[in-house]
Amino acid sequence: MKEIKKLLVANRAEIALRIIRTAKALGIKTVAVFSEADKTAAHVAAADEAVSLGSPEASRSYLNIAAIIDAARRVKADAIHPGYGFLSERADFAKAVADAGIIFVGPPASALALAGDKIGARKIAMECAIPVVPGGEVEDLSAARALAARLGFPVVVKAAAGGGGRGMRVVRAETELEEALEAGAREAKQAFGDGRVYLEKFLARPRHVEVQLLCDAYGRVVVLGERECSVQRRHQKLIEESPSPVVDDELRSKMAQAAIKLAQRTGYVNAGTVEFLLDGREFYFLEINARLQVEHPVTELRFNCDLVAEQLKLAAGEPVRDRWEPRGHALECRIYAEDPELGFRPATGEVLYVHKPEGPGVRVDSWIEPGSRITPYYDGLLAKVITYGEDREQARRRMAIALEELVLAGVPHTGGFLRDIVLSEPFIRGELSTRLIDEQFATWRPDQQALRVALAMAATAFVRRIDLTQSATGPTLNRRADRSPWVELRGFVPWS
Repeated sequence: MKEIKKLLVANRAEIALRIIRTAKALGIKTVAVFSEADKTAAHVAAADEAVSLGSPEASRSYLNIAAIIDAARRVKADAIHPGYGFLSERADFAKAVADAGIIFVGPPASALALAGDKIGARKIAMECAIPVVPGGEVEDLSAARALAARLGFPVVVKAAAGGGGRGMRVVRAETELEEALEAGAREAKQAFGDGRVYLEKFLARPRHVEVQLLCDAYGRVVVLGERECSVQRRHQKLIEESPSPVVDDELRSKMAQAAIKLAQRTGYVNAGTVEFLLDGREFYFLEINARLQVEHPVTELRFNCDLVAEQLKLAAGEPVRDRWEPRGHALECRIYAEDPELGFRPATGEVLYVHKPEGPGVRVDSWIEPGSRITPYYDGLLAKVITYGEDREQARRRMAIALEELVLAGVPHTGGFLRDIVLSEPFIRGELSTRLIDEQFATWRPDQQALRVALAMAATAFVRRIDLTQSATGPTLNRRADRSPWVELRGFVPWS
């Protein structure tokens, strides 16, 4: 067994804060890294130590392998947790960590080279006789045109490294292919440091279902149920739940066995997720997410566990626990700094006021607080609202209430939009697909009553920012007087 006394978290925002809290609960010292844009962020304040990575650009900070390894050496960290995104699925990063004599909290570089690469993982799935969506790697535009012609339009351009919808583009005609390949490669390079892309046939209305795995260094693999992640916008998951409303015991067993086979074939260790597209009763391998998933809290609530703690135990060489008992139902809604009224345009600005929902079965994972700055440099995830219930309906009702109670002033965001989805008849009936938003919510607008309430909340939020200090001449306004709150507050609603 290895002992982890000090953990460096090679990430930022909500996931860094999440990991730091678990590590502290286990008696492990924590180290945050940060760019200049994040020097006052919550994860920096929460850690026992913090090291600057310099420039706000991700390529020069959170994607800078040499700088992160150097930081870990300087603070004498025993282990590095990559979180999700950034370097979490980079085999060269895992190897650099191991070569430095530091524990990597994730799969070994050899497994990442197989599983973290989407193209390589497809090949392994085919070797294991697991159905895959038709497609393949393309080296140039000519090869892409030939493959797309064989597959038939529409097709999907996908990033070979990373996930979260980054680098994905739906191509509906040959005239769109060149631009989609270039844009997908550019976005993948910026997000993951790897610009390789490949093509897959586009399935019209599939469900997106994934299987959570825990794997130890002794070849044992356990499955912690499945998650439904079909409610997506531009291939980015917005609402997740466990279990899936449509997966029965027979289908669950088949998908679990396929996931276990892939984990064993790749020599996988630590937490990981195998993702599938479900078309009726048929499932197709999509990819292996060789890291902790954004939506991991729904599994934690349903299995009454802490997946980050399990990751740290597995990284230290402990065997995986054999028995896990699922219970109830859990939902998660991701709150992004985006404006649903303007095509989900990314939003920036300063958080003026935030009230996080509470109550039975409600959990909020977030990094924001009044004064937090939302910059254009990184992913716009602000918070995750998670609810648990004895059944799906109880969890759904708790989510609707939680999203109504959520108040976030200063930056447009997606909470109100998600609340309307949770309250919609298709969602109530569990009639989900990756096309749900495009088909049912393409013209969504907040209702007028919500906008009137929003205006009142905006005024309240602004007043709360005023610091009145007593002086010889009376109260003095100790705030920047040249900023109008109305520009910053445009587009938000109190529960969005």
